[in-house]
Amino acid sequence: MSLTAYRRMTQVAFLLLIFLMPVLNIFRYDTATRELIIFGQVWSLGLNNAFYADHSLRGTGHVVLQFFLKAILPWIVVLAIFPLLGVFTGRFFCGWFCPEGTLFELADHLTLKLIGRRSLFAKRPNDPDASHKRKLLYVLVALLSLLVLPLLGGIALTGYLVAPRTIWSQIMSWNFTFGVKAGIIGVSLYMLITSILVRHSLCKYICAAGLMQMLFGWASPISLRVRMDPSRAEECTNCRGCEKACFMNVLPRMNKRDISCVNCGACVVACHRELGKGRGLFRYQAGEKASLAASERVNSESAGHSCSKPVRPVRT
Repeated sequence: MSLTAYRRMTQVAFLLLIFLMPVLNIFRYDTATRELIIFGQVWSLGLNNAFYADHSLRGTGHVVLQFFLKAILPWIVVLAIFPLLGVFTGRFFCGWFCPEGTLFELADHLTLKLIGRRSLFAKRPNDPDASHKRKLLYVLVALLSLLVLPLLGGIALTGYLVAPRTIWSQIMSWNFTFGVKAGIIGVSLYMLITSILVRHSLCKYICAAGLMQMLFGWASPISLRVRMDPSRAEECTNCRGCEKACFMNVLPRMNKRDISCVNCGACVVACHRELGKGRGLFRYQAGEKASLAASERVNSESAGHSCSKPVRPVRT
């Protein structure tokens, strides 16, 4: 099975998890009862009225401890997830799991099939060649996606605040409360606007989770990265397949720490397709393993190379 197939499986699986978490009471906040529900249990501070009535030092200390353990510490753990992911895996989550990233990739693909470029606004140098076959089919898929996906997203995400059973009951009766109506419409509009107009710019400049992974991954000496083997740079055919495959507009052959790289592995797949299975120049590796001496040797050899196919300099 190809790397792309594995990535699509993880993206679909994570989307299903996002949709099912409120339905299965894995995680949601019920605004009607004002209760946080985690794995079917109500998450509370573990305090009753007797503790609040006890104004002694011991009683006050117990309240403070419970508040720290049940309210502050869990949020610290949650907020630490993405910096830790950045330290060890870079932006791997963005490329393999992020629901918004999956939606933006779908929008890129449909736009490419319909108008011959990924962006609505301008054609970029790394846009891949697009086939004009079955254009009517892609028009229908695009229209269906614009109607169905934002609506499903609105229903699913509103379920984190309103019981999913209540939402579907209101949908079936077509009698909505203001909160349910506002949640579905608001999320649907957000998904529609970002998938059409914003896309990966949101990943680069706005998404807090992405920015934390980006900064910690860039600074970490051990984070996962996709790198080109500098000792085999002369085997590059200059097909630019790795650049065309990258929807984040990264230049993979530059071999530098690019904060926009989401470790999706599209360049790995493209290079294997060009040079043959198992012969690609790109691979996943933890941290910086390529020595400066090796890179300098490749650069000096490339400078005197008389091959008609130019080789891009490799940087570390």
